[in-house]
Amino acid sequence: MKAQTHYLWFNTKRRQEIIDITEEVTGQVEKSGVREGIVLVSAMHISASVFVNDHESGLWEDILKWLEGTIAPWDPPRYRHNETGEDNAAAHLRSLTIGHEVIVPITGGKLDFGPWQRVFYGEWDGQRKKRVIIKVLGE
Repeated sequence: MKAQTHYLWFNTKRRQEIIDITEEVTGQVEKSGVREGIVLVSAMHISASVFVNDHESGLWEDILKWLEGTIAPWDPPRYRHNETGEDNAAAHLRSLTIGHEVIVPITGGKLDFGPWQRVFYGEWDGQRKKRVIIKVLGE
């Protein structure tokens, strides 16, 4: 079985961002030479996410609004975690809700997606250096 590991680094300009990383993932699958297998894409930080969805700006706004309004408003006094001196409890809850990793099948050397699916990095507490692991496994 072939295995390849690659790291993507991020240092976002805003505290919250959604970044399409599909091309980077595709590039690593191609570089690996794997024709049949899987690729794991995982945020290596507890205040970020990796997810699969549609690349559509209105949807991204809806996701951010949903996270802020329903899931975990950015309101530091509201959370016990922030009593430690942190202010990012909402980011932890957002990561827990969206998830920190995805596994995408590889068929015929390509990501085996539905018609609108893309891979995204969701940053919920940015403006500092963070990374994502891309692990390609297969034959």
